[in-house]
Amino acid sequence: MKATDALLAVSVAVIWGVAFVLTEFALQSFTPAQLVGFRFVMAAAPVFFVKKPDIPWWLLIALGLFLFTGQFMFLFFSYKAGMLPGLASVATHTQALFTIIIAAFVLREIPTPKQISAVAIAFIGLGMVFASVGGELTYLGLCLTLTGAVSWAIGNNILKRLGHVDMLALMFWLSLVPPIPAFAVSYMFGDSFDFIETFKNASTISILSLLYLGIASTAVAFAIWGRLLNTYPAVMVTPFALFAPCAGVLTAYLVFGEGFGTLRGAGMILIMIGVAGTILLGPKREKPSGVDAQ
Repeated sequence: MKATDALLAVSVAVIWGVAFVLTEFALQSFTPAQLVGFRFVMAAAPVFFVKKPDIPWWLLIALGLFLFTGQFMFLFFSYKAGMLPGLASVATHTQALFTIIIAAFVLREIPTPKQISAVAIAFIGLGMVFASVGGELTYLGLCLTLTGAVSWAIGNNILKRLGHVDMLALMFWLSLVPPIPAFAVSYMFGDSFDFIETFKNASTISILSLLYLGIASTAVAFAIWGRLLNTYPAVMVTPFALFAPCAGVLTAYLVFGEGFGTLRGAGMILIMIGVAGTILLGPKREKPSGVDAQ
């Protein structure tokens, strides 16, 4: 990989890592459902200039529901249930573990022994994180985050069945899906639909965070990530996503002073080792199988 492209890959991962912290600021003025809806309304804007990928609408909708809607809906609600931004950036990436497990049962893609060992290490770390629940962190917040990771993993496995598609165009068109269910959930929870008033009452930092999530973290980052996936084998690109939780933890520490006790910190390290192992120790012939996103 060219040095400039490697730098771009790291930059995208850092953009996604910072997004975990800015989500906390965005949720100060917007509800979780509103944030999902507004984020993807902005992210879907390029569809007017990009041709729809040649896949059935029902498949595009299913993929959008799992890859984007479910992932971010559960993640954003987890913040309201006590999830910490730094820990969220690590727990969300357990999607790599769940992707392998689902693929093994559904697609009969048996992981290598080294990958199985990596998954086991990550789940030991996850158990340590569960054992550390207390204070700001709640079981509900952690479980919601992991549910979002499972949704992302299901989306990855659907994506694996598509074959070769224009990844960038697909991501833009998938962004059309989340706003409808997101605003439906928003209505069920009694959120205000006076969007003008909502934005008038929103703080500047919340609006700037929303713009970052919709434009930088989704549209711009996916534009770069999609080009990289279309240029290089997945095994050369996807490991760079591991910088995202590292950036998330560091940013959360610098902005919120978010710290972790010995047990939780050790658990997070084991999760990262396990996730890295599932990506780096997989079959080298593997084709693009999913998209990391934040």
